[in-house]
Amino acid sequence: MLKENVEKVLEKIRTGLKSEGGDIELVDIKDSVVYVRLKGACGTCPMSTLTLKNWVEAHLKREIPEISAVQSV
Repeated sequence: MLKENVEKVLEKIRTGLKSEGGDIELVDIKDSVVYVRLKGACGTCPMSTLTLKNWVEAHLKREIPEISAVQSV
């Protein structure tokens, strides 16, 4: 259930990332931490850390309060 909810939120985020030539992949969820991989342009962008924390993590935490953090792998 948690994984499905995370995927739904990531799908919304994915739309914005794809408009910039990037993408995001859910790798795992462990102990309320979501592990993702930024792909395409987002994987090599110098701003990817900000994107991850200020956009991806913020969206996930707002929509799914039990998420404590998002980590890139």
